[in-house]
Amino acid sequence: MKLRNRTILTFLMLFMSIFTIYALPVKETKLKKLNWSENTYSALNTLIKENSINSENYDIRSTPYAVFDFDNTTAMNDIQEALLIYQLENLIFKVTPEQLGEVLRTEVPKDNFSDEFKNSKGESLNIDIVADDCVTSYTWLYNNYKGLGGKGTKSLAEVKKSPEYKDFTTKIRYLYDAIGGTFSPDISYPWVTYLFTGMNSSEVQDLAEKSNDYWFKQNKYGKVTWTSPKEKPGKAGVVSVTYKTGLRIMPEMIDLYNILMNNGIDVYVCSASFIDVIMVSATNTKYGLNVKPSNVFAMQLKTDSNGRYINQYDYNNYFQTQGAGKTKTIDKFIRPSHGGKGPILVAGDSDGDYNMLSDYKDLKLGLIINRVKGGPIGKLSKQAADTFGKGNAIYYLQGRNENTGLFISTEKTILLGGKEEKLVK
Repeated sequence: MKLRNRTILTFLMLFMSIFTIYALPVKETKLKKLNWSENTYSALNTLIKENSINSENYDIRSTPYAVFDFDNTTAMNDIQEALLIYQLENLIFKVTPEQLGEVLRTEVPKDNFSDEFKNSKGESLNIDIVADDCVTSYTWLYNNYKGLGGKGTKSLAEVKKSPEYKDFTTKIRYLYDAIGGTFSPDISYPWVTYLFTGMNSSEVQDLAEKSNDYWFKQNKYGKVTWTSPKEKPGKAGVVSVTYKTGLRIMPEMIDLYNILMNNGIDVYVCSASFIDVIMVSATNTKYGLNVKPSNVFAMQLKTDSNGRYINQYDYNNYFQTQGAGKTKTIDKFIRPSHGGKGPILVAGDSDGDYNMLSDYKDLKLGLIINRVKGGPIGKLSKQAADTFGKGNAIYYLQGRNENTGLFISTEKTILLGGKEEKLVK
């Protein structure tokens, strides 16, 4: 009887094991076609097949890996810029008015902004002039809005009716464009992250998640213009700023990330947005990318003794993750884990990605999201266009329709507000 029972138990365990195996979801190993251009789709599938864990040359000691930019590559539009609008519209700040003045001026030269950033009267502006206006309006908001840490009692809806709110939000957003359009990226890229001063990592990640969820639901792609109120000109006078709306993580990229990982190819993100913003977007399972937190690299700030961010970049431990800093980041933090090898796949969209797209002899495929740009990335885009269908192609273009926020099945792109498909600038 005992032998019989043991036999039955063994049979049941074997049955359950088999059932469990076959009940598990099968991991896909080939890309879905979706809206990939045919050339790019074919090249990516070939790359995956030739470097997968099932390929002859796969080496577990130095696994192949891919590095992705995030803004305008993994995502449609810029996730950090979208968060800035959300932060402004909801007045989510953790600084006093005095601290704000210091934050806004951090590392920004006192030179006048470029001519395209003059006020409505054609007068040149600089950081001191505009920052003074921002502080003045923020002081009123700080003293009146109950959500800013002062002694205010007014609701967000109430303060939004004030000229101070419109002046503050417009001029902060104006500064983002004016600094970026006047000074070098090593000044402008960290600047927007300084607005997280006073927050801890959890607070920024919570802010990023709320911003993502808000923008993903909007699904509207276009342009919005803000103009500061005439009744409150301040020192800077009236200024205007136009920004793009719309945000999504591209379905093709979600699939590509996961198919790479299913095939034993490690996936990393190297972005010029802030670390907590990208960490949420790349690792939160509800967004589908499923990147390991240890594989995310982005802009980093120093913290105070309480773990709250301060307006200082953490140069002691990290490079700025833009331009040459992306290559330095890969070399310091990623290559040592892969036998000193460079990435087999790099994806980007702008001059900030040029270095990591061009610095590695191990690179087998450079994926360029086509934004019809000139400059260094434009040279790589032209190289991609010139080598369509050729055996020596390294760079591949992927087109998109900026009016819908979706990839299109060609290398060409339809720019925002346009109808014509364009290949290169």
